[in-house]
Amino acid sequence: MTLHDLVSTTWLQHHLGDDGLVVVDASVGAYRGRDGIPGALRFDLDGVMSRHDTDGVHDMLDPRDFEQRLRDLGIRDGDRVVAYDAQGLFSSARAWWMLEAAGLEAAVLDGGLPAWIDAGGAVEPTRERAERAGDVSVRWREDAFVDADVVARAIASDEAVVLDARSFERFAGIAPEPRDGLRGGHIPGSVSLPFAALECDGRLQEVGCLADRIDEAAGDAPIITTCGSGVTACVVALAATLAGRDDVRVYDGSWSEWGRPDSGRPVALGD
Repeated sequence: MTLHDLVSTTWLQHHLGDDGLVVVDASVGAYRGRDGIPGALRFDLDGVMSRHDTDGVHDMLDPRDFEQRLRDLGIRDGDRVVAYDAQGLFSSARAWWMLEAAGLEAAVLDGGLPAWIDAGGAVEPTRERAERAGDVSVRWREDAFVDADVVARAIASDEAVVLDARSFERFAGIAPEPRDGLRGGHIPGSVSLPFAALECDGRLQEVGCLADRIDEAAGDAPIITTCGSGVTACVVALAATLAGRDDVRVYDGSWSEWGRPDSGRPVALGD
């Protein structure tokens, strides 16, 4: 059975416990560490599932390191993985993008833990790892993540449209950045497409609506998504993928890298 990129709570209720189906909790920040879907494993984006030796906050691990983290979690070759988070649809898309980049079959639970609970689903403490040992081998997709140099070249050459998933207020430099020390504003030439505008009550909008929003923002150009730290950029990447786009990449360091005063990168204000 093919695993679609977005699954419903009804689908998961029918398939929870299937052989080879793994559920992971990718919650971050204050939502991390809460009870979750029965059997779920902690996909710790604030911890071992991200690099912490770079200018970014949630930067992607080296493929070999990521492979080992997945094995430590108990992921095996052939497993299908459904990611969710406790905010609805926020950080789970980051886990989905990472897993897809590593060649795994993965999906996001639409509406996340709130939707699961609303549907009558039980909760229990999230597990740190599976009882079985993992043996997954990653098959890395080199173009899934890009760095600041690629973003700068793409904008200068008009070879891609950069979509910024942060709020418009942060994009315009009106609202302060939540991380200390970052400049306000956005990457010159980028386009504001807040991830929240693609959702309704923690669920993604219908595919037709998503396609309209993506087409309005990017036209038919290839897409690079960005945000504050590479997390909600993946919500836009998910929306674009559901809308039928196969030309999407994620700027890993995002504003936590570009927006640093010593990054040497230009900043634009307003719209």
